[in-house]
Amino acid sequence: MDSLQRFYEVFSRRARYFVTNKISSIQIIVSYYILMTIFSLILFHLPFFREVDSYGQVTFMDLLFMAISTVSVTGLTTFDINSVFNDRGVVLLEILFQIGGLGVMMISTFFFIISRRRITLKQRQLIMTDMNQPRLSGIVRLIRTTFTIILAFQGIFGVFFSLYFKFQGYYDSWRDAIFYGFYQAVSAVTNSGFDVTGDSIMPLSHDYFFLFWIIFLIFIGGIGFPVLMDFREWLKYRKQRHLRKKAKQKAGLPFRFSLFTKIAVLAFVILFVGGTVIIWLLEKDHLFRNLSDFGTWMNSAFYSMTTRNAGLQIHNLNDFQVTTLILFSLLMFIGCSPSSVGGGIRTTTLAIIGLYLYSFLKGEAKINIFGRRISDDDVRKSVVVFMLSLGMCFFCVIFLTATEEEPLIAIIVEVCSAFGTTGLSLGITADLSGIGQAVIAALMFIGRIGMLYTLLLFVPKETQDLGYEYPTEQIIIG
Repeated sequence: MDSLQRFYEVFSRRARYFVTNKISSIQIIVSYYILMTIFSLILFHLPFFREVDSYGQVTFMDLLFMAISTVSVTGLTTFDINSVFNDRGVVLLEILFQIGGLGVMMISTFFFIISRRRITLKQRQLIMTDMNQPRLSGIVRLIRTTFTIILAFQGIFGVFFSLYFKFQGYYDSWRDAIFYGFYQAVSAVTNSGFDVTGDSIMPLSHDYFFLFWIIFLIFIGGIGFPVLMDFREWLKYRKQRHLRKKAKQKAGLPFRFSLFTKIAVLAFVILFVGGTVIIWLLEKDHLFRNLSDFGTWMNSAFYSMTTRNAGLQIHNLNDFQVTTLILFSLLMFIGCSPSSVGGGIRTTTLAIIGLYLYSFLKGEAKINIFGRRISDDDVRKSVVVFMLSLGMCFFCVIFLTATEEEPLIAIIVEVCSAFGTTGLSLGITADLSGIGQAVIAALMFIGRIGMLYTLLLFVPKETQDLGYEYPTEQIIIG
C-alpha cells in the first residue's frame, strides 16, 4: 500500500506540473470542448432521449456530426431532429446550447460561485481564455452578471412566448405552447439554429411582432458578454445618479463605456442596418414582392440579424437569389461580437481592419477612435485572423467542389454557415460525403473556439525570445 501511495503522489505531482507548465490554457479549453463533444455523443445514444423507431435511421457519424454542431451551437444536422429525438432529447439540446453558447468555463464557474467554492488563479486564467478576455480583473463578476442576464432573458421570454403561442392559437395545448415557447427563447438567445419542428419558424413568418422579439434576443446573445456587463453598469450608474439628484448630493465620477463596447455596438449596428438595406434592395421585387412595405423591411431585418449567427429562417433559402445568398455567406463569415455565443471572424476584427484601411488612406500611422488608440498587436491579430479565415474558407470551398456534386453557391453557404456557427443551409448537409461532412464539422469546431485560438493551439507554452532584431530593409509594394 505504501508503494501505491507513493506512486499516486508522484504521478499526481508530475501530472499537475505537466498541466501547469507544459499545456497552455488554450489547449486545456479545447480539450474541455472535445470532452464535451464526446459526452454529448454518449448522451445522444441513450434510449432515454431517442424516439423508439429512430435506431437504424442515423449512424454513429451522424450523431458525432450532431454532437459537434450542438457544442458549437451551429445548427447543421444530417437528419431530422424531430424524428430522432423525443421531447427529453430536445430539452437535452437546450441544456447543451447553454454549455456550447456560454462556454464550458462560464457554466462550471457559475456553479462554483453559487456553491461558494474558491476559484483558483489557474481557473481564472482558463475563464479568461474561454471568454476571450484580455485581463483577469473582474472576470468572476463578469460571469455572474452575464449568466444571470442570459438566464433572465431566456426565462422571461420563455414565459412570454408560451403565453403568446397559446393565446394566438399557434398551439392548442398549454403543454406544447410552453415546450416550444421556452425552446424558441433558448434557441434565439444562444443563437442555435436547430430546427426541432421541421419548419423552423416558417409558420410565424407573417407574425412581425414575434419576429421583432426574436431579432432582439438574437442581438442579446450576439452582441458580446462584456457589452451586456457595460450596459448593466450604465443602468446602475443612471439609477445612482438619479438618487443623488433627488437627495441633492454631489454627482460621482462619470460613467465611461469601454472601447470594446463602443466598437462592438458600432460594428453591430452598421452591419445590421447595412445588411437590412441591401437585402431589401435585392429581394423587394423578388421573394418579398407580395409583402407589405413594413413586411419587406421586417423580413430584411430578420435575415440581416439571423444570418450573423442564429440560423433561424422563415423562408426556404433556395427561394432567394444567388446574389442574396452571397450576401448571406458574407454575413455568416463575419459572425457576431467576440465573447458572445457566436462564431465567424467576429465584428471587432472587421471593424479594426476597416479602421486600419481608413487610417492608412488618411496617412495616419496609428488607429485612433473614441479618444483611444488601438494597439498595433490588435491590428496584427485582426489581419491574421481575417486572412487565415478567408484562406481556410476559400480552400474548403475549392476542396468541396472537387469532392461533392453540389452547386457552388450551396457549398459556399454551407462553408460560411459552418465557420460562422450559423446553421443555415440549402439542404445539402445530409447529401455530403463522409469527407465533406468531416470538413464541415472541423469548420464548426474552429468557428466555435475562434481562428486566433486555433492558431495558438499549436504554439508551445514556452516560446523562445531571440533577444535581438535583424536590420530593417524596405521592399517594393503594389
